[in-house]
Amino acid sequence: MHTWQADIYYAYGLLFLICSYSGILLKVELIIENRNQDHTNWYESDVSSVLETLDVTPEQGLSEAQVGKRQERHGKNVLQPPKKEGLPQKILHQLKDVSIIVLLIAVVLSFAMAIFEDSGFVEPIVILSVVILNLILAITHEGKAEKALEALEKLSAPSCVVIREGVKKSIDATELVPGDIVILETGNVVPADARLIESTGFFSDESALTGESEPAEKDALFTTSGNASLGDQHNMVFTGCVVTAGRGTAVVTTTGMKTQMGKIAGFLSGSKRMKTPLQIRLDQLGKTICWIAIISAFFLMAVGLRSGTDLPTMLLVAISLAVAAVPEMLALIVTLTLTNGVQKMVKKNALIRKLPAVETLGNTSVISSDKTGTLTQNRMAVKQLWVCGGEPFADDTTFSEEQSRFLKYLVMASNATYETTPSGEKKYLGNATDVGILRLFNEKGYHIDEETYQRVAEIPFSSDRKRMSVIFKVKTGGYLVLTKGALDYLTFSAESVANDLPIARAVHDGFAEHALRVIGLSSKKIDQLPDQDHLEEVEPDSNLVGLIGLIDPPRPEAAVAIAKAKAAGIRTVMITGDHATTAGAIATNLGILQEGRHVMTGAHLAEMSDTELNDTVRNYSVYARVTPEDKIRIVKAWQANGEVVAMTGDGVNDAPALKAADIGIAMGKTGTEVAKSASDMILVDDNFATIVEAVGEGRNVYANIKKTINFLLVCNMSEIIIMIFAQMAGWGILLTPVMLLLINLVGDGIPGINLSREAFDPKLMDKKPIKRNESFFSDELLHLILRQTIACSVTVLIGYYIGAFVVLPGAVAPSALLGQTMAFLITGLTSIVHVFHVRSSNSVFKTPVRNNKPLLIGAVAMLITFALMVALPIGQIFGLTTISGFHWIVVLGLTLLPTAVREIGRLFDNIPLIKEQRRVRQEKADKRRNKKQ
Repeated sequence: MHTWQADIYYAYGLLFLICSYSGILLKVELIIENRNQDHTNWYESDVSSVLETLDVTPEQGLSEAQVGKRQERHGKNVLQPPKKEGLPQKILHQLKDVSIIVLLIAVVLSFAMAIFEDSGFVEPIVILSVVILNLILAITHEGKAEKALEALEKLSAPSCVVIREGVKKSIDATELVPGDIVILETGNVVPADARLIESTGFFSDESALTGESEPAEKDALFTTSGNASLGDQHNMVFTGCVVTAGRGTAVVTTTGMKTQMGKIAGFLSGSKRMKTPLQIRLDQLGKTICWIAIISAFFLMAVGLRSGTDLPTMLLVAISLAVAAVPEMLALIVTLTLTNGVQKMVKKNALIRKLPAVETLGNTSVISSDKTGTLTQNRMAVKQLWVCGGEPFADDTTFSEEQSRFLKYLVMASNATYETTPSGEKKYLGNATDVGILRLFNEKGYHIDEETYQRVAEIPFSSDRKRMSVIFKVKTGGYLVLTKGALDYLTFSAESVANDLPIARAVHDGFAEHALRVIGLSSKKIDQLPDQDHLEEVEPDSNLVGLIGLIDPPRPEAAVAIAKAKAAGIRTVMITGDHATTAGAIATNLGILQEGRHVMTGAHLAEMSDTELNDTVRNYSVYARVTPEDKIRIVKAWQANGEVVAMTGDGVNDAPALKAADIGIAMGKTGTEVAKSASDMILVDDNFATIVEAVGEGRNVYANIKKTINFLLVCNMSEIIIMIFAQMAGWGILLTPVMLLLINLVGDGIPGINLSREAFDPKLMDKKPIKRNESFFSDELLHLILRQTIACSVTVLIGYYIGAFVVLPGAVAPSALLGQTMAFLITGLTSIVHVFHVRSSNSVFKTPVRNNKPLLIGAVAMLITFALMVALPIGQIFGLTTISGFHWIVVLGLTLLPTAVREIGRLFDNIPLIKEQRRVRQEKADKRRNKKQ
């Protein structure tokens, strides 16, 4: 090899090594930088350290070259939506449901019968229509996760002002990168998570993210250490929050999916919703029905073939039996029951977005409620007042002249205003504390004489001073200085310190013990007004006027609703981003925090493992200063204990937990679009009490579904027993496929549909919630189903035997055709009558039919329809024949036999000894299920 060739190869090799080494270094640099940025608690560092870490100066900002590199590393400042599910995928997902699979098998079997029996395609078309209808209802009522993400994107700031290369410029917020210097002013929406580097009187409304009702005060000089919750990070601002007061400069720390809002979006797109208890139970029931149908069909074929019956005949019999075992109308009736529940809940101001949520709400055993805006009114209100020299007094008492003057001074020292809407309502503007003062002032009917007091100057509130002052020129001469703020930051005269301050501190502490936010007011009269640069000189040596205590008050109806929920066996717990003291006080007033229950903070929760939380979650009724991740952990801990969890909320911070819960409940008025899109149900009136009403309706839906299953299983199981016994007795095919179709769709279907309209029974709210792992079939219900199945089966077999083998006086001669006709009539009529058996555990004769008139009308119409099929020549099309009057008497008598068995059995079951034995058996069964869980 020539020397120059070797040199070239050597140069190429060296270049390759350099590039590889550079690439490795770049990857390592990216990994280190991303790791540092992902795990840095920016609120722990001072301003200079943050700027050094992000390699930026506030005067110059980033260069365009730096922006380009960082955008390559971190991407756009946008929330990444998940891959949307297309219509075929949604249909396929629904087809995985066991009940749908059962119906599809029924469709195939029905088509096979239509081909072999030449009985037409009515049955397969009807069942297929039921499948399609169920698919349409399920898909149209199911919410889409991407809607929540789209709502999140709407909260993103469309543009912002940044400093780049020493120049202020307005850019699209999606172009932000970590290290950008952002200018924030009152009214701006924060475009990305950022660390404040300068701030003046800065307040940010973070209620949608943290759950706190009052804007959070921010301070660039603030630092803390340890695991601080979002509400305690006073030097940080977060994406989507609104600047309500002041101005500031901040350096962007995280963008896109790494922001707090992005993490919430990640939870929404990444979490999978658990199956509802109803879906689990219906899946179990579908599998049971499938196995019964398959085993029965094969057993019947084996018996028939062994007795010498030809294969085509036995195949037809087996298919008929499979169809008899499948309750074709079950899925449709369940769907209609849920839909009927949805319509009733709408009238009660509860909007259901997902059908299974109706039944799930009825099974709810734990309501995890957000505090702000759900249990409270999401507005600060003055509750207690104190004027120097007097006693504390409540806001709803009649004010004396001195007390009225104190409230008037408070309003004069505030900046809240209001405007009257066309409807006559007052719309208040300003920070929550000032609005609360002005609202009470207006409720008392007071007004301020602006001619006497002319506002001439203001010293604004700041995080350092913790107070604000307003100066008025008095008509009679001189100036009035009013200073409002924290008691410890007001500067009093020596006389006021000696006479008023000791008592004021005692009153202050008393207010604080009740979780009230305490604000003090002092006043001072001066003769001359200093120049603008020395206004603060007027504040010292003022006289204390009084104190007020404010709180975001509980909703009046919330305590009553919580008590009703407790009576129904439902436990209410509070989850909030607010302080533990405030949350605990409100929870105590509402009846949530009772003896033996405790308050857990987010910091304490962060130190616990999932196992520890699962083991101790029942000991806590209040969870304070929690993050969105904490809320999901709490919900899952309750679910791990076998509870059916409903989560209420209205803020962005509630959305992940709303989705993770068995049923998410969003507020309709104050709720964010994010919360609504992630929820299963929306409270139109934001009334916590509506939840309890909806729970009652949900329990009624579950009860009606249980009645439907009882009704259909008795009918279908009796058909199986009839067919098997007839084959084993050598009677042949007792009921043809066409007869079974008529009975299942007409005799069972129409009454079953009307059964879904059963009215609400108040006694349902006296029972404990249904456990997540509890079967449809309690020992009591299983006992009833078996007893009535045997009664109906024996009745039909007796009717067939009389028609086929017994000669009645003056009647037509017995035959297999006559026996089939009587079996068809008795099976259909007993099915229709049985619908009245399942309505209540009381006697049939003591259960009024006026509560469900459509059921009575439909049942009578179906009884007449069955009678006409036999009485008229049209019955011959279905393989029926006319019967004599004696046979009609036998049919009617046998039809009432299961009712007699039901009534006698009910009396027997109510014997105290029998009831106690059944209760013990049920408790043992529950313990076995809990161990499996």
